[in-house]
Amino acid sequence: MTGLPDSESSVFASHQPTQLPPVQQFAQQPPYHAATYGSVPVTPISAFAPPRTNSISQSPAQDSRTDTPDGERAKPKQKRNKPTLSCEECVERKTKCDRGRPGCLACLKRQSTCRYTHVANLIADASQKDNGVDKQRHMVKPPPAKIRKLDGSFDGSSSSPTSASGMKQIRTDLFSKFHHRSPRETSVGFGSPFLQSQVPFSKQTPSNIFGIGSSHPFTNYWTCQGGLPEVLAVLPSKQQADILIAKYFECVAPVYPFLHRRTFYVAYERFWALPERERETADADLIALHFALYAMGTQFMDLASYDAKSSSAEFLASAANQALRIYSYLNRSSLRALGAQILLCYFLMNDNHASDAYAWSGIIVRQAYALRLHRDPDIILPNISPVEKHTRRRFWQAILYQDTFLTVLLKLPPTATHSDVSIDSLANETELEAQDSTRYTGSSARIENLMSISVIAPPQDTPKQPEPPILPHQRITEDVDKADVLYIKCLWRLALKVQEHLCSPISLSIPIAKTPRAKTSLANSFREIWKAAPSFLTTSDYETLRQMSLHSGRAVRQNLFFTSNFYHCLMIIQAFEDAEVGVELNFRGALEAAHEAIWAYFKLNDFFEGDAGVWWAFQHRAFEEALTMTDLLATLPANEANSKDQLYTKCKEAVRRMIDLLQRQGGSQEMNKHRHGALLTAYEHVAI
Repeated sequence: MTGLPDSESSVFASHQPTQLPPVQQFAQQPPYHAATYGSVPVTPISAFAPPRTNSISQSPAQDSRTDTPDGERAKPKQKRNKPTLSCEECVERKTKCDRGRPGCLACLKRQSTCRYTHVANLIADASQKDNGVDKQRHMVKPPPAKIRKLDGSFDGSSSSPTSASGMKQIRTDLFSKFHHRSPRETSVGFGSPFLQSQVPFSKQTPSNIFGIGSSHPFTNYWTCQGGLPEVLAVLPSKQQADILIAKYFECVAPVYPFLHRRTFYVAYERFWALPERERETADADLIALHFALYAMGTQFMDLASYDAKSSSAEFLASAANQALRIYSYLNRSSLRALGAQILLCYFLMNDNHASDAYAWSGIIVRQAYALRLHRDPDIILPNISPVEKHTRRRFWQAILYQDTFLTVLLKLPPTATHSDVSIDSLANETELEAQDSTRYTGSSARIENLMSISVIAPPQDTPKQPEPPILPHQRITEDVDKADVLYIKCLWRLALKVQEHLCSPISLSIPIAKTPRAKTSLANSFREIWKAAPSFLTTSDYETLRQMSLHSGRAVRQNLFFTSNFYHCLMIIQAFEDAEVGVELNFRGALEAAHEAIWAYFKLNDFFEGDAGVWWAFQHRAFEEALTMTDLLATLPANEANSKDQLYTKCKEAVRRMIDLLQRQGGSQEMNKHRHGALLTAYEHVAI
């Protein structure tokens, strides 16, 4: 292969920047179209499509007559002269068309012009006159303008509940309004009315993940024969790409530090140094990783229009997904392809497709098992470089963390449960680079089709080139690297504890504690993780964190993510109750844990407002914490003692602040409107 070989760490030639458009052009441009992006001259996608053919054959049928045993000639078989009733766009893309008028559903989703041939319109008009029912069936109807309002037990005449049974009935009614199913199916408490899951509170439209023309999880803008050149045609400019990559390493990498930064930048700069035509020879998994980072970076850009930012990010994610399909990621895998999938899973969550993200995460775990990331590299791959061992361990931790804390929200079983990778084996990145001058090449971290030519006759290794100079932004300092390792280890220990004691039993409707003593012991084991964490992760003072955020945003982001995850899990434990075995609700303990957890979200919103509006998992944890506090407070009678209790007062204030936040964010995200309505309705029953 010419151009970019398999080695993702080979050195780029030094790149001389050319005259580029101003940065503002990226922020002000309209939602991306498949044929235009930034200032890069591109070829329209239709140019890559196969030539359009007329479905009505104009040539005579071929003479297919044959002699019969009696010597007679059989009648010729004539081809069926069937007119095309589908729209021209669906015919060209070879996608299913519902033939709706004035436009089909597929074109409506693609936001493309829907045109029919004259013959198709005549036939449709005739059938509509003959049968009025068909006309209604084929009409494309828009979704309802507003969500049906809650009624029944949530009217103003209902009284505030004063018992757990009354609160449970209210949450049951609330669940039936929003989900049309019993809350028992997703209950955390298995009898506790205070932890009825409101998950996912996200788009519930059935998804066709890999279907051509599907809108979920990624809209299909691509033709069948476009290949990698079609994806490369929509690359942003180098200046725009640098902005998006910098935004990724500012906002995403601190909380999910699994990419080896130096290795990535070597491959990144080398790719952009290639001439345009040679970029088509690049590996598709590298292109997928680039577009995944662009999509995540776009989600955190400070753009005036939420819709413009959302559509731009979705288009880039679609390009990343198309590059993965070109790479045949279900047939083979690599760390670069896996990195793109991990980021796309977070993208789906942030884009309000939690159910799609859960299905996608299952593929990620299977691919990780295929790459043997769950095995200790010192055992199975003792001869690879220290940097590669380090990268494999970080990738496995990222997958384990993603799988665990997504399943604890969705109340589903974890998947990344089998591993012999030791937490203590994780080393510092800077120390490894000092010990080993070589770079991770990816040669042993790629699982190919075992019947492919590259496996049967492996190509010779490409000779290494001298490395380019290391720029300051292309690597992290030793202090930051050590802090990252401590952060990863703490999240790793927490994830393993959550998998065993929360995710697995909850997914099987098994009590998380069978005796009061077991519940106390479980809560104490979680607190040991908190006590063992370094101080920069456990500091909770608002002013201290605010000062840290001014010069060390990375450490503050890690602090808030760790705090939110820890106290959310502690809240689940404290709010659990099971009357059959005598396990009681820890009322004040649950309120205290929920308050600490939700304040981590408030701090994120105060220090990094843009981040707080993007992270779906963080938002949803805060929403569940507010609901839990509301349900607990609603059981208290209205008296002077309860009204003056400091814990109850600050929990009420936290709930009201969450309601205000959801109301302010509701204009940009439809899901926040649902959350706001559910939380506001539940809060009406708080009497103190």
